[in-house]
Amino acid sequence: MSSSLAVRSNAPVAPRRAAIVVGVGVALLWLIELVDQITRGSLDALGIHSWQVWSLPSIFLAPWLHADWAHLSANTLPFAVLGFLVLIGGAVRAVLSTLWSVVVSGLSAWLLSAPNTITIGASGLIFGWLTYLLTRGLFARNGKQILLAVVIFVVYGGILWGVFPTQAGVSWQAHLGGAIGGVLAAWSLHRRRTARAHG
Repeated sequence: MSSSLAVRSNAPVAPRRAAIVVGVGVALLWLIELVDQITRGSLDALGIHSWQVWSLPSIFLAPWLHADWAHLSANTLPFAVLGFLVLIGGAVRAVLSTLWSVVVSGLSAWLLSAPNTITIGASGLIFGWLTYLLTRGLFARNGKQILLAVVIFVVYGGILWGVFPTQAGVSWQAHLGGAIGGVLAAWSLHRRRTARAHG
Protein backbone atom coordinates (compact mmCIF):
# COMPACT_ATOMS: atom_id res chain seq x y z
CA MET A 1 0.00 0.00 0.00
CA SER A 2 1.40 3.38 -0.93
CA SER A 3 1.85 6.00 1.77
CA SER A 4 -0.70 8.33 0.16
CA LEU A 5 -3.30 5.55 -0.02
CA ALA A 6 -2.64 4.64 3.60
CA VAL A 7 -3.22 8.25 4.63
CA ARG A 8 -6.50 8.40 2.73
CA SER A 9 -7.68 5.06 4.08
CA ASN A 10 -7.02 6.14 7.66
CA ALA A 11 -8.46 9.62 7.24
CA PRO A 12 -11.15 10.56 9.80
CA VAL A 13 -14.78 10.46 8.71
CA ALA A 14 -16.66 13.75 8.92
CA PRO A 15 -19.00 13.74 11.96
CA ARG A 16 -22.07 14.42 9.84
CA ARG A 17 -21.32 11.51 7.52
CA ALA A 18 -20.55 9.24 10.47
CA ALA A 19 -23.84 10.19 12.09
CA ILE A 20 -25.73 9.34 8.91
CA VAL A 21 -24.03 5.95 8.58
CA VAL A 22 -24.65 5.06 12.21
CA GLY A 23 -28.23 6.32 11.94
CA VAL A 24 -28.82 4.00 8.99
CA GLY A 25 -27.39 1.14 11.03
CA VAL A 26 -29.72 1.88 13.94
CA ALA A 27 -32.70 2.14 11.61
CA LEU A 28 -31.78 -1.23 10.12
CA LEU A 29 -31.62 -2.80 13.58
CA TRP A 30 -35.13 -1.57 14.36
CA LEU A 31 -36.48 -2.60 10.96
CA ILE A 32 -35.11 -6.11 11.40
CA GLU A 33 -36.68 -6.37 14.85
CA LEU A 34 -39.99 -5.16 13.43
CA VAL A 35 -39.89 -7.95 10.87
CA ASP A 36 -38.93 -10.39 13.62
CA GLN A 37 -41.88 -9.31 15.74
CA ILE A 38 -44.30 -9.54 12.82
CA THR A 39 -43.05 -13.05 12.04
CA ARG A 40 -43.26 -14.07 15.71
CA GLY A 41 -39.55 -14.30 16.34
CA SER A 42 -38.69 -16.37 13.30
CA LEU A 43 -35.47 -14.43 12.64
CA ASP A 44 -34.02 -15.35 16.02
CA ALA A 45 -33.33 -18.84 14.71
CA LEU A 46 -30.63 -17.24 12.53
CA GLY A 47 -28.55 -16.57 15.63
CA ILE A 48 -25.41 -18.44 16.66
CA HIS A 49 -26.16 -22.06 17.59
CA SER A 50 -23.36 -23.17 19.88
CA TRP A 51 -21.19 -26.04 18.66
CA GLN A 52 -23.13 -26.35 15.38
CA VAL A 53 -20.67 -26.00 12.50
CA TRP A 54 -23.41 -25.08 10.04
CA SER A 55 -24.20 -22.06 12.26
CA LEU A 56 -20.77 -20.41 12.02
CA PRO A 57 -21.87 -17.96 9.27
CA SER A 58 -24.45 -16.68 11.77
CA ILE A 59 -21.58 -14.96 13.55
CA PHE A 60 -22.16 -12.12 11.07
CA LEU A 61 -25.96 -12.18 11.40
CA ALA A 62 -26.39 -12.41 15.17
CA PRO A 63 -25.43 -8.77 15.96
CA TRP A 64 -28.41 -7.61 13.88
CA LEU A 65 -30.93 -9.76 15.76
CA HIS A 66 -32.54 -9.12 19.14
CA ALA A 67 -34.86 -11.06 21.41
CA ASP A 68 -37.42 -8.26 21.84
CA TRP A 69 -37.88 -4.50 21.89
CA ALA A 70 -36.37 -4.19 25.37
CA HIS A 71 -33.22 -6.03 24.28
CA LEU A 72 -32.89 -3.78 21.24
CA SER A 73 -33.61 -0.61 23.22
CA ALA A 74 -30.84 -1.44 25.71
CA ASN A 75 -28.34 -1.81 22.88
CA THR A 76 -29.41 1.11 20.70
CA LEU A 77 -27.79 4.05 22.49
CA PRO A 78 -24.36 2.46 23.10
CA PHE A 79 -24.43 1.11 19.52
CA ALA A 80 -25.05 4.63 18.20
CA VAL A 81 -22.59 6.47 20.46
CA LEU A 82 -19.71 4.01 20.31
CA GLY A 83 -20.25 3.27 16.64
CA PHE A 84 -20.08 6.99 15.88
CA LEU A 85 -16.87 7.44 17.88
CA VAL A 86 -15.23 4.48 16.15
CA LEU A 87 -16.29 5.65 12.70
CA ILE A 88 -15.01 9.22 12.99
CA GLY A 89 -11.59 7.69 13.64
CA GLY A 90 -11.47 6.39 10.06
CA ALA A 91 -13.65 4.19 7.88
CA VAL A 92 -11.08 1.44 7.28
CA ARG A 93 -10.19 1.17 10.94
CA ALA A 94 -13.90 1.18 11.82
CA VAL A 95 -14.57 -1.73 9.47
CA LEU A 96 -11.56 -3.72 10.68
CA SER A 97 -12.27 -3.12 14.37
CA THR A 98 -15.88 -4.14 13.76
CA LEU A 99 -14.78 -7.37 12.07
CA TRP A 100 -12.37 -8.17 14.90
CA SER A 101 -15.12 -7.61 17.47
CA VAL A 102 -17.83 -9.53 15.63
CA VAL A 103 -15.66 -12.53 14.76
CA VAL A 104 -14.04 -12.99 18.17
CA SER A 105 -17.34 -12.35 19.97
CA GLY A 106 -19.20 -14.78 17.74
CA LEU A 107 -16.59 -17.51 18.00
CA SER A 108 -16.54 -17.13 21.79
CA ALA A 109 -20.32 -17.45 21.98
CA TRP A 110 -20.24 -20.44 19.61
CA LEU A 111 -17.47 -22.24 21.48
CA LEU A 112 -18.09 -21.35 25.13
CA SER A 113 -21.88 -21.39 25.36
CA ALA A 114 -23.73 -24.46 26.57
CA PRO A 115 -25.01 -26.85 23.88
CA ASN A 116 -28.31 -25.88 22.24
CA THR A 117 -27.79 -22.20 23.08
CA ILE A 118 -28.74 -19.54 20.53
CA THR A 119 -26.91 -16.22 20.88
CA ILE A 120 -28.23 -13.01 19.33
CA GLY A 121 -27.73 -9.29 19.89
CA ALA A 122 -25.31 -6.44 19.20
CA SER A 123 -23.82 -6.38 22.69
CA GLY A 124 -20.73 -8.39 21.68
CA LEU A 125 -19.98 -5.80 19.02
CA ILE A 126 -20.65 -3.00 21.50
CA PHE A 127 -18.16 -4.50 23.95
CA GLY A 128 -15.64 -4.71 21.12
CA TRP A 129 -16.09 -1.10 20.15
CA LEU A 130 -15.83 -0.08 23.81
CA THR A 131 -12.52 -1.83 24.49
CA TYR A 132 -11.18 -0.69 21.13
CA LEU A 133 -11.85 2.93 22.07
CA LEU A 134 -10.46 2.39 25.58
CA THR A 135 -7.15 0.88 24.45
CA ARG A 136 -6.25 2.32 21.05
CA GLY A 137 -4.72 5.44 22.57
CA LEU A 138 -2.45 3.34 24.77
CA PHE A 139 -1.12 1.40 21.80
CA ALA A 140 -0.77 4.54 19.68
CA ARG A 141 0.54 6.64 22.59
CA ASN A 142 -1.97 9.29 21.58
CA GLY A 143 -2.87 11.74 24.32
CA LYS A 144 -6.16 12.85 22.79
CA GLN A 145 -7.34 9.27 22.35
CA ILE A 146 -6.35 8.42 25.92
CA LEU A 147 -8.30 11.42 27.20
CA LEU A 148 -11.33 10.36 25.17
CA ALA A 149 -10.93 6.83 26.57
CA VAL A 150 -11.12 8.21 30.11
CA VAL A 151 -14.39 9.98 29.31
CA ILE A 152 -15.80 6.86 27.63
CA PHE A 153 -14.78 4.74 30.61
CA VAL A 154 -16.57 7.08 33.00
CA VAL A 155 -19.75 6.86 30.94
CA TYR A 156 -19.73 3.23 29.78
CA GLY A 157 -17.05 1.47 31.80
CA GLY A 158 -19.62 -0.05 34.12
CA ILE A 159 -20.94 -2.35 31.41
CA LEU A 160 -17.61 -4.18 31.39
CA TRP A 161 -18.97 -6.22 34.30
CA GLY A 162 -20.94 -7.97 31.58
CA VAL A 163 -17.89 -10.08 30.70
CA PHE A 164 -18.58 -12.09 33.87
CA PRO A 165 -21.37 -14.70 34.22
CA THR A 166 -23.48 -12.65 36.61
CA GLN A 167 -26.91 -12.67 34.93
CA ALA A 168 -28.86 -15.63 33.59
CA GLY A 169 -29.84 -15.38 29.94
CA VAL A 170 -27.13 -12.84 29.12
CA SER A 171 -24.25 -14.04 26.96
CA TRP A 172 -21.15 -13.17 28.95
CA GLN A 173 -19.32 -15.34 26.41
CA ALA A 174 -20.18 -12.94 23.57
CA HIS A 175 -19.35 -9.95 25.78
CA LEU A 176 -15.97 -11.36 26.76
CA GLY A 177 -15.14 -12.30 23.18
CA GLY A 178 -16.15 -8.87 21.92
CA ALA A 179 -13.99 -7.18 24.56
CA ILE A 180 -11.00 -9.32 23.58
CA GLY A 181 -11.66 -8.62 19.90
CA GLY A 182 -11.69 -4.89 20.52
CA VAL A 183 -8.32 -4.99 22.27
CA LEU A 184 -6.86 -7.12 19.49
CA ALA A 185 -8.20 -4.64 16.94
CA ALA A 186 -6.62 -1.71 18.79
CA TRP A 187 -3.32 -3.56 19.04
CA SER A 188 -3.25 -4.56 15.37
CA LEU A 189 -4.35 -1.17 14.03
CA HIS A 190 -2.69 1.32 16.39
CA ARG A 191 0.43 -0.17 17.94
CA ARG A 192 3.64 1.75 17.43
CA ARG A 193 5.95 -0.17 15.11
CA THR A 194 9.71 0.05 15.46
CA ALA A 195 11.21 2.11 12.65
CA ARG A 196 13.72 0.25 10.51
CA ALA A 197 16.61 1.93 8.73
CA HIS A 198 17.51 0.75 5.24
CA GLY A 199 21.02 1.08 3.85
